[in-house]
Amino acid sequence: MRATLLSILGLALLGTLHAQDSIPVQADFQQDKLAGRWYSIGLASNSNWFKEKRHLMKMCTTIISTTTEGNLEVTSTYPKGDQCVTRNSLYTKTEQPGRFSYTSPRWGSKHNIHVVETNYEEYALVATQISKNTGSSTMVLLYSRTKELSPERLEMFTQFSREQGLTDDEILILPQTGEAGSTGR
Repeated sequence: MRATLLSILGLALLGTLHAQDSIPVQADFQQDKLAGRWYSIGLASNSNWFKEKRHLMKMCTTIISTTTEGNLEVTSTYPKGDQCVTRNSLYTKTEQPGRFSYTSPRWGSKHNIHVVETNYEEYALVATQISKNTGSSTMVLLYSRTKELSPERLEMFTQFSREQGLTDDEILILPQTGEAGSTGR
């Protein structure tokens, strides 16, 4: 029984590692070009918090800057009720350019972040594998330099999210916001 349990756990871990390796990363990733203001256009996730909050979510503004150590400072401002909330995160670089790690101080979850595809001037597609003691989840974000993207880019986001095992009810094109999204307060 114990050997069976250990082999199941080993296979689950191997599956998690394989899933992380199967997410592509932008070829010839140029971190400095990713810096600047982005708008979150799309969000897809199979996490419980997404399912619970999906109907409240709106577009947010994200500012990405690079540190001297080569990490990314990510500051997101989003509407919550009648005010704007700002969240700061430090994505730590890994050995693979375009791949970062982050541990949430609030939840203790570990995030394996992949910049899947970007042309730096229009859009960026980012996929994250999230692990915590209650299980794992996948999140895909579509960023844009403007508040709108072409239908082709939106379809690319939807298709990639489906390839990550997400269903259509786990994929959301975020509604635009007023003040929080446009002023970056």
